[in-house]
Amino acid sequence: MNKIIDKKFITPELFEMKVKAPEIASKREAGQFIILKVDENGERIPLTIADGNAEEGWIQLVVQIVGKTTSLLSKLEPGDEIMDLVGPLGKPTHIREYGTVVMVGGGVGIAPAHPIAQAMKAAGNTVISILGGRTRQLVIMEDKMSAASDRVIITTDDGSYGMKGFVTDALQNLIDEGTSIDLVVAVGPPIMMKFVSRMTEKYEIPTLVSLNTIMVDGTGMCGCCRVSVGEDTKFVCVDGPEFDGHKVNFDEMMQRMKMYEKQEKESMKNYESE
Repeated sequence: MNKIIDKKFITPELFEMKVKAPEIASKREAGQFIILKVDENGERIPLTIADGNAEEGWIQLVVQIVGKTTSLLSKLEPGDEIMDLVGPLGKPTHIREYGTVVMVGGGVGIAPAHPIAQAMKAAGNTVISILGGRTRQLVIMEDKMSAASDRVIITTDDGSYGMKGFVTDALQNLIDEGTSIDLVVAVGPPIMMKFVSRMTEKYEIPTLVSLNTIMVDGTGMCGCCRVSVGEDTKFVCVDGPEFDGHKVNFDEMMQRMKMYEKQEKESMKNYESE
């Protein structure tokens, strides 16, 4: 059992929680994730680690309520326990001194971008973070991303905070300013990562994308997270979750993400009716 230490809602559909998990906290690396099961009758879901403290023995998760399991998780309070928590899983981000690294985080994707930004900064890189959300409320973890970055640029779709526009607009501005970019790391909705990758490909800027949103089982057994990367078929949970953004077939990925849409809606409907 893993005790919840702290929990708070960021928006009505988005919350963060600290969970006691000393072994995971001591071994986790940037880019990795965990799998949890709320109770003995629950399903297993993968969630990316947003932060952690090895000395205090906790990890932080940022969770968007999208279905039954995340709804059940949102109802737990500090002192409650999560039945199963397994990790760290997935291949960690390859961290080294690249030069100037631009982190692009969209919405909930800012959470998994955070430990990568921390590690890149610690490795001696200049880190520029572009944080985007539909509204100001959805630009999360700004304080932590600021601490892990040399410069932070905020964009919102509606212009309620930062510059009005998309993360790609901010990235284009950096390129137009003549910023020498050695690596872009994009984490967020697939459509966002697709257009970031298309832009950077034009300028031959190496780009990593994190495809964690497509994972289901998290161990490679279900096969639901198959993606085409160049000429190869990869499983996001065991081969990734990070890949060369210029090689990922995002259109295929987005189609595959709809495979269980009907079942997910039915499950949520049944849960709400209970």
